[in-house]
Amino acid sequence: MQRVNLIEASQHLSELIEAAMRGEEVIITKDEQPVVKLVPLPTEKKRYPAKAGTAIGLVTIAEDFDEPLEDFKDYM
Repeated sequence: MQRVNLIEASQHLSELIEAAMRGEEVIITKDEQPVVKLVPLPTEKKRYPAKAGTAIGLVTIAEDFDEPLEDFKDYM
């Protein structure tokens, strides 16, 4: 864990960000009290483009899908 005061952190911010991105814990202090913790944001997994066939069995179509809806029978 790396602890630096606010003045030092402002002078070396890019280096501290790099350290946090490598997984190091960086704590910034003010008046000897910890006030900020630098942590990297989690990376998002790309979900697209989806591979063909990955949803097989997840979607089903009802047998009466093509039948007219009860509410619209008066209009047909």
